[in-house]
Amino acid sequence: MPRQTRSKPKILIVLHQENSSPGRVGHMLLEEGFDLDIRRPPLGDALPGTLDGHAGTVVFGGPMSANDEDEFVRRETNWLQIPLRENRPLLGICLGAQMLANHLGGKVEGHGEGLVEIGWYPLKATEAGKKLMHWPEMVYQFHREGFSLPCDATLLATNETYPNQAFRYGDNAWGIQFHGELTRVMMQRWVVRGAHRFELPGAQPGRDHLGGRLIWDMHLKRWLDEFLRTIFGEPVAR
Repeated sequence: MPRQTRSKPKILIVLHQENSSPGRVGHMLLEEGFDLDIRRPPLGDALPGTLDGHAGTVVFGGPMSANDEDEFVRRETNWLQIPLRENRPLLGICLGAQMLANHLGGKVEGHGEGLVEIGWYPLKATEAGKKLMHWPEMVYQFHREGFSLPCDATLLATNETYPNQAFRYGDNAWGIQFHGELTRVMMQRWVVRGAHRFELPGAQPGRDHLGGRLIWDMHLKRWLDEFLRTIFGEPVAR
């Protein structure tokens, strides 16, 4: 009889543009022994009706708003009930965190004074966050909106301009406003394509994005590795 090979557990990766990449998150998950199941709802990809075949989900960012009326935004936000109901590990990054906040009854909106976070900004762990792990002091941001803390969620990290930076809901749902997934190539692409946003109030010039990476990215990368291990644990082959 042929020897049966056990398949690697899959992480559902939800992206929002044709050329988007899971970046360093994808690299780290692959290195840990997971496979990636990449779906792009704006391009018509369906999301599964159950996560029985997956070890968890990561919902990434995008240029759209979680408040947009696009069909895929509503469909994807409503779909979050599946990982929540099945208690499967779920991580929302930027737009993904805002969709999760909306789904849980929170509110997504811009800063009252029109400030954005585009560049490197300080991060402060809450007491709950400190008990979980060591957090980086500076993180990379690229957003014009933030989210209120959903009811019954635990705030893990904060800052002055957008106070809700990371939260945990229940056992397995997590949301972060900032970006740890960017490789250097991805950051260079964002700096070029997003240059028109550097004139917004509170945004940093493009040179500071790449310069800050030389100083702070290694700490952000180390944190991300520990954070993903905390959420998804060790893969169990099926």
